[in-house]
Amino acid sequence: MLKKQSLPAIKKVCFIGFSAFLIGSGGFNLIPKASAGPGFFEYQWNPEEGYKQLKYYQTSNDRGDRARYYFFLRGRDRKKDIIKLTLTVPDYFKAKIKTKNLSLCKVHQGGYSSRTRCLENVPSQIKVNDNQTSIQIFPEKPIPLNKDNYAVVMKVFNPIKRGMFQFRALSQQAEEIPISTYLGTWNIQVQ
Repeated sequence: MLKKQSLPAIKKVCFIGFSAFLIGSGGFNLIPKASAGPGFFEYQWNPEEGYKQLKYYQTSNDRGDRARYYFFLRGRDRKKDIIKLTLTVPDYFKAKIKTKNLSLCKVHQGGYSSRTRCLENVPSQIKVNDNQTSIQIFPEKPIPLNKDNYAVVMKVFNPIKRGMFQFRALSQQAEEIPISTYLGTWNIQVQ
């Protein structure tokens, strides 16, 4: 006659059997996968010293799709008042960046229950170089050092080729010597 086995031993045997079934049959595809938005997980092969990831929001990350990018400059990301902001665009980001589709605004950073939207437009002069690898923004009044969030908004069609693109932010403060300092990097992904 079979002896009555303890419950933890039965659970252990069932777990081992189910695990073996999943591994042997390739049944891991049956397990639901977690989905995450941009910036959920980031890994750098050779992290640079002083690297800082900045927050962004992208309305679409599909290839060739119309998208709106919000490059956030949160209050904690700024060290001083900013009189000039420079965004370096990778040369392999093959999208047409037009000056009329760029703006700087005070922004409400959306979340689970609210949408990202511009609260107040900041009047500024924006220049894009001929190679479309640099965007220079000169606000009429310096972006103040406070807790308000600002964003550079870019309306563009995503590139046809997929990839990860690093946009870097450099700022120039109101000082005697005009030197641009590194603010951080936005890692944009197009699938």
